[in-house]
Amino acid sequence: MDLAITTWFTLGTVGMALGTVGLLVGFTRLSEEHRLPFLDLVGVTAIATVAYALMALDVGAITSARGATLYIPRYVDWLLTTPMHIAYVAFIAGADRDTITKLGALQAATIVLGFAGGMVASPLNLVLFAAGSIAFVVLVYWLYTDVGELATERDDMTLALYRTLRNFVVVLWLVYPAVWLLGETGFAIMDTETVSLVVTYIDVVAKVGFGLIAYSTLRDIEFLDSSEDSVMATSAD
Repeated sequence: MDLAITTWFTLGTVGMALGTVGLLVGFTRLSEEHRLPFLDLVGVTAIATVAYALMALDVGAITSARGATLYIPRYVDWLLTTPMHIAYVAFIAGADRDTITKLGALQAATIVLGFAGGMVASPLNLVLFAAGSIAFVVLVYWLYTDVGELATERDDMTLALYRTLRNFVVVLWLVYPAVWLLGETGFAIMDTETVSLVVTYIDVVAKVGFGLIAYSTLRDIEFLDSSEDSVMATSAD
């Protein structure tokens, strides 16, 4: 494997590992109410750490029908972690289990179709890419309509957290299909080294950044809750 690609994957491993440690520390500082759901976000960066370590060791690289290099650990990572992000966003909105499952399945479908499209020859690759894009559009539509409406029934800070995390993932995840099209899986405008750099950077920002945003807002919510409880206790006295 190219030395530069190994470097990007190594940096990705370090970034995800540091993010996992930071989120684990945050996990221990949250209240019981928020701790268990937050473990989902710790799991996201932990899975990504393993995936990037494997890629840095040149494990799981395969060549597609178009001659593109695809990394199985990356797609396994995305297949597991992107539905986990969606599940957390939907949970914050107050969605029920069935809704969360449907949203997670849609997101998983985008990953499977993206991988399948990357593996086959043209023009089937673009057909599968289009199918995955449709699944993603439906997912985004639900997040901004049905699930968004559910979130309006939450308190103001929880609603703000939902909207922030939703917008965060939607905007950042739009980079991935663009890279897919520009890379060797699509029109081969970007080489594998450049794709590896861009995807690694976005991955770290998306996964670690998501967790840090959630942690920061949850701590603010807990601080306000404790302040209100103190005021109520003082008033009662």
